[in-house]
Amino acid sequence: MEIPINYLAVLAAAISNMVLGFLWYGPLFGKMWSQLMGWGEMTPEKMAEMQKKARSAYAASFVGALVMSYVLAHAIIFGTTYTQMFGVLGGMTGAFWYWLGFVAPVTVGSVLWDGKPWKLWFINAGYYLAAMLVMGAILGGWTA
Repeated sequence: MEIPINYLAVLAAAISNMVLGFLWYGPLFGKMWSQLMGWGEMTPEKMAEMQKKARSAYAASFVGALVMSYVLAHAIIFGTTYTQMFGVLGGMTGAFWYWLGFVAPVTVGSVLWDGKPWKLWFINAGYYLAAMLVMGAILGGWTA
């Protein structure tokens, strides 16, 4: 059985993930996230150190976003075929349930076992929810 994956939609969804991450951990929640991570304010020294690692970190993050998008595309195709709920709404509905069933339970361990604050979990889990919803909308709405 061949699964009709729209590779352009997979690429667009991965790019949307990176753009949303830039905004989420930058202007939207960057300062609060940095403080909750225990990094405090970004000094010029810290910024220079992070910029040294940025290229390889962004490359690895993009590969991860591509994998996530590709797997999510498969899951959405299976889910929409089963539920007969297609398009943007079908993609977003599937993405929400995959987030709730797989991402939320796994990431809550950072609070339960690592002692991280709930606020940090809400920022991180909120990013994954928003990213998956956007990716689901793209993958569900942009048919092959």
